[in-house]
Amino acid sequence: MAFWWSLLVLALAFAIGKFLLWLIPPKVPSIDVDASDVLDDGNQAQENSFIYVPPRGAAQQSGTKVQCYEPATMKYLGYVPALTADEVREQVEKVRKAQKMWAKTSFKQRRQFLHTGKTMVDASLGEIMTTCEKIHWLLSEGEKWLKPEYRSSGRSMLHKSARVEFHPLGVIGAIVSWNYPFHNIFNPMLAALFSGNGIVIKISENASWSGCFYFRIIQSALAAIGAPEDLVEVITGFGETGEALVSSADKVIFVGSPGVGKMIMRGASETLIPVTLELGGKDAFIVCEDVDVDHVAQIAVRAVLQSSGQNCAGAERFYVHRSIYSSFVSKVTQIIKSVTAGPPLAGRYDMGALCMHEHSEKLEGLVHDAIDKGAEIVARGSFGPIGGDAVDQYYPPTVIVNVNHSMRLMQEEAFGPIMPIMKFSSDEEVVKLANDSRYGLGCAVFSGNQSHAREIASQIHCGFAAVNDFAATYMCQSLPFGGVKHSGFGRFGGAEGLRACCLVKAVVEDRWWPYIKTVIPKPIQYPVAENAFEFQESLVEALYGLSIWDRLKALVSVLKVLTEQNSTNSSKLK
Repeated sequence: MAFWWSLLVLALAFAIGKFLLWLIPPKVPSIDVDASDVLDDGNQAQENSFIYVPPRGAAQQSGTKVQCYEPATMKYLGYVPALTADEVREQVEKVRKAQKMWAKTSFKQRRQFLHTGKTMVDASLGEIMTTCEKIHWLLSEGEKWLKPEYRSSGRSMLHKSARVEFHPLGVIGAIVSWNYPFHNIFNPMLAALFSGNGIVIKISENASWSGCFYFRIIQSALAAIGAPEDLVEVITGFGETGEALVSSADKVIFVGSPGVGKMIMRGASETLIPVTLELGGKDAFIVCEDVDVDHVAQIAVRAVLQSSGQNCAGAERFYVHRSIYSSFVSKVTQIIKSVTAGPPLAGRYDMGALCMHEHSEKLEGLVHDAIDKGAEIVARGSFGPIGGDAVDQYYPPTVIVNVNHSMRLMQEEAFGPIMPIMKFSSDEEVVKLANDSRYGLGCAVFSGNQSHAREIASQIHCGFAAVNDFAATYMCQSLPFGGVKHSGFGRFGGAEGLRACCLVKAVVEDRWWPYIKTVIPKPIQYPVAENAFEFQESLVEALYGLSIWDRLKALVSVLKVLTEQNSTNSSKLK
């Protein structure tokens, strides 16, 4: 008994020690980042208090400058350059030279880069927390997935050692969207650098001002560990800038709309480089009859408001079982009416805010189309005090019922705080409805019976599924993230996303060299013997025959042919 008690005490002490070590952060270089606005180049106006009115429709921004403004107030901030094709190619070549040095670094140095510094920019779930989780996963498991992976050499190559190696591709080109300006820069950059690549990131013209600040963080971290300063470049511009990056990079990662994704693919086909596309979404949120309505309603409202507060395509189609439809609609209506929308002033309001100019007109068009076809608005959130420094670039959180799939609202990506709710009567019906979409990013299924929710989720044609939760998959950075159909292909996150930044190389070599080496059997050496086919046929049967008896007979034939061949060769020598 004393022996087992001692083991228990040791095990407990070991667990406590591991926990304390986990709590203690590693000692890493600290960095200071200039938190002021983008430095003035001497030509920009110092006064930024006037209201900027972006061009509308076909006359939107273009030219040599990206005009930047604050979405909440429309105050003009200044401009950043719109790089030409030649300037982009120059940036890529700078990164390519730096990458050749970086590819030779150890995983220890790459981990040090990931550890460097912390930012005090934002504490939001979708940005900082997700990025920190990605860093944690790379530090914990990244090296394991990039080490050579040994595979079976099979029967015919039993004397060989077979493995897969993962080498840097070179320069990754990332063209990212505006909806997560911090994470969309750091997500591809972290994976690219940890796998030994360099990266050029073309940021959206709608997030260029903040993107230039985030670039300072990266530069400071690279300098802190003595990495090549040109290893990462952040570029600004419009369509021409992105096209030039596609034509000069070794792989392209794109986050954006399906329309632009198709253009990226056409451009990449010219140089035949790999492409990862993370495009639009129209995720289904399915509520079965046996759920806790109050609990799921809270999650549903959070999911649809995330589409606004984080400006992302979250849950956009809500399917609720007929038996609880009325109670669910009543509960979400109650919650939505209590929501106060407005600008993110003092952190109190951030629901219904729209960062894209003219986007409210698109949302209104989707709602009007639905109403014209029989839908009904049952609830809308209210606006809080906008304040003297803000503009009314917001859309009220809205609940709509009596919707169907003939409405654009149920087919097109909304990117806004609209909750269309539709009834269903059976699992078969809701699966058919959920799959009736050109998109296939993710889904969420809720049921009091977890196996029931899991069964429904398994039938939805999409890239990821959350069972009794919403969007939890992205917080598990060990998992791949991406979609199917018009939601794109390829994956971020996990081993799949990390290895997607690599040249995947198959390698075979002699297992016991130099003692055992591959020797071409005499019958199939040149000049090929008359019984060469008989030998090869017997060899295949000996290795892969369906019965032991057939394989033994074939093995005897192989040995017989080899013996005869050796006898013939000996006679010729005499």
